[in-house]
Amino acid sequence: MEMKRSITNYVVCVLSISAFLGVQELAALTHEEFQAVNADGTSAFSGPDTVVLEGIILHAPEHFVDPTPSAPVYMGGQWQIFIQGEDDDHAGTALWMGQYYGKLPWLTHPDDSYSDEDWLGELCRINHDPNTGYLLRPGDRVRVTGKYLPYRGKLNINERHDIAPENDFTIKLLKPAAGMPQPEVVTLDELKDGNNNFIFDPTCNSGCEYYQGRRIRINNVSFVKPVNWGPGADLQITNGGGKTFPVMLGFGAGFQLDSNDLSPAFDVIGILDQEDEDGVLPFTGDYRLFVPDYDGNGLVLTDSGYRRGNLTGDVNRDGKVDLFDLAVMANDWLKIAPGIGDCP
Repeated sequence: MEMKRSITNYVVCVLSISAFLGVQELAALTHEEFQAVNADGTSAFSGPDTVVLEGIILHAPEHFVDPTPSAPVYMGGQWQIFIQGEDDDHAGTALWMGQYYGKLPWLTHPDDSYSDEDWLGELCRINHDPNTGYLLRPGDRVRVTGKYLPYRGKLNINERHDIAPENDFTIKLLKPAAGMPQPEVVTLDELKDGNNNFIFDPTCNSGCEYYQGRRIRINNVSFVKPVNWGPGADLQITNGGGKTFPVMLGFGAGFQLDSNDLSPAFDVIGILDQEDEDGVLPFTGDYRLFVPDYDGNGLVLTDSGYRRGNLTGDVNRDGKVDLFDLAVMANDWLKIAPGIGDCP
């Protein structure tokens, strides 16, 4: 009898471990599968409750939204990144997390929000590889496992607006510094039709859906006046031929330190995003180009990711260390990047 019980316990243990490993080793979907849409722009994905995606991180999360606990927006602190598929996987996906889910009007749990302390813990968890503690950065290849919800024309990996631990998504490092994908050169004629309307193709083989969630480059454009330059600003670019396209500036330090010194005609590199403003069907428009940061080069609206001069004290990146750098440093004295500089 004791022998039977031992064998039974062993079998149960083996099956439990196998089941656990099976969950951890889910096959990765392509971003193209995950981001499939219907004719009205709603999600056509009908896969499992938990999915796995792999790709390259395209920007720092704090360049898209403000992660500061109790940030002065209705969602409090927020966190978001885009990861892009590789090789033939021509699509990308946003990952999002917010602090104040209880303030969303359609939820039935008004207390379902993170305290400031718990929110900082979540930021520390999601900003670092769980196995090594490595701080995840743009250009890293990662593996994401999590649940999802549609949001105004795209399907996001998120916590389904619920702070229960079983809804956490995870980001695991596959290869550090794998490299940023080269931006695809796209013209406004490929994104807008003859009436300056967004081109929507539900097959995702052309138009804005083909490039959504990916890093692209649009050459030889100019700003539509007036130019509201600054962190989080919404701008418009034009090709001079009657076509325009929205551009959203991120929260990178370059938008705080550098004025609009771009030449009259410039190129722009960013991530093609969609966020239908009114949330009303169909979700076939309201695309925009998100630019995370700017390095002040004057010719391309982008952040090249490196600086000249090899002067670590050159905070404002003008090639010299002087009182202007000291003023910038003094303004940020003793400030801490949430979920990065305050982690155990």
